[in-house]
Amino acid sequence: MPYILILEDEPSIAESLVFVLQAESFTTHWESLASKALVHAKEQPVDLIIMDVGLPDMTGFEACKQLRKFSEVPVMFLTARGDELDRVVGLEIGADDYVVKPFSPREVAARVKAILKRTHVREQEVPTVAVSSPRAPTSAEFTIDHERKTIHYHQQLLQLTRFEFCLLETLLAQPGRVFSREQLLTAVGVTVDAGYDRSIDSHIKSLRAKLRSVNPAAEPIKTQRGFGYCYQPDAH
Repeated sequence: MPYILILEDEPSIAESLVFVLQAESFTTHWESLASKALVHAKEQPVDLIIMDVGLPDMTGFEACKQLRKFSEVPVMFLTARGDELDRVVGLEIGADDYVVKPFSPREVAARVKAILKRTHVREQEVPTVAVSSPRAPTSAEFTIDHERKTIHYHQQLLQLTRFEFCLLETLLAQPGRVFSREQLLTAVGVTVDAGYDRSIDSHIKSLRAKLRSVNPAAEPIKTQRGFGYCYQPDAH
């Protein structure tokens, strides 16, 4: 039975979420302070955290940053702010979904189910990496260390965010394949209708800048206008 941690300081919202999630056979635990929720997450394994952005002791964004230091549990943000910048920030620090208030508790429950299902599928599809050689050459340009979640480009370590790593890893896995924005979001485990589709462009721009700082003459991530993005080895 999945265990859901709810971090929300408004009792009426928290209680409605608890009611709907328990009706769907989820086990729930509610905290109103981020500090207490983080302690609970360390002591009690959870399957997903529903996290309000506006909290009394710290923002949900800061709480998620602290959470990511010790856990990769899926996170769904709840917020009254729906602008694109907030969505990009949430995605950058490791959110899996972003729901704007007011919302339907049943919609949240449906999104929770979708995230857990997607996470389970990803875990099943993770390839086994040999302990003796965790660093797997992807091409003459790139080397991915799947255990340490790092990517080297021309033997130089790239300083990537969690999302940038997942995005680049997806592109490198299938050279030449053109991925749409929606396919890239799905591949890195983000709900397509969470409003992040255009933010892919910002992350691609950031990735290109980091790659260009290593090799200014190369442009390995290509844009296919009207379709999406692809990795082209040794593309200039």
